Amino acid sequence: MVQVYPLIAAMSLVTGMCVFQLTRNVFLNPDVRISKSHRQSAVLENAEEGERYSQHAFRRYVSAHRPEVFPAINRFFSESGK
Repeated sequence: MVQVYPLIAAMSLVTGMCVFQLTRNVFLNPDVRISKSHRQSAVLENAEEGERYSQHAFRRYVSAHRPEVFPAINRFFSESGK
């Protein structure tokens, strides 16, 4: 039974990630229309809401940094030869 615990942990993590993403899409995605008034309109004029949804805080944080796995090691080896 002890051998199954890592599998249960991994599956729980993945299930939690899926639930988080689905919940985020249902409640925050501007293209999902739950209320009746939003469903009746064919085209929604919500460009600024779509921009806020797609450019969330994590994406802004990641785009402001260089894509490096180990920046300290990269700096150490690139500056040591000078």
